[in-house]
Amino acid sequence: MRYEIIIKPTAEKSLDKIPWPMRRRIVDSITELRNNPRPTGVVKLAEDENLWRIRVGNYRVVYEIHDGRLIVLVLRVAHRKDVYRA
Repeated sequence: MRYEIIIKPTAEKSLDKIPWPMRRRIVDSITELRNNPRPTGVVKLAEDENLWRIRVGNYRVVYEIHDGRLIVLVLRVAHRKDVYRA
């Protein structure tokens, strides 16, 4: 089972602002979610039953998993100090 990765436009803009070496690591981590949307180290966020977070260095990727449709929706990509701010 391979999941489809969908990145929201706001997350894509945030990703474009991250320096290249770290951006490459983040993109690789997001790509790995296709095969395993719940990798080792993933954290389920308490505020919503469907929000998950992975760490990539000092950056966080917040996403939703839709198992019924095999979709991973990336909502936010940001530095750890900013990722949870609304």
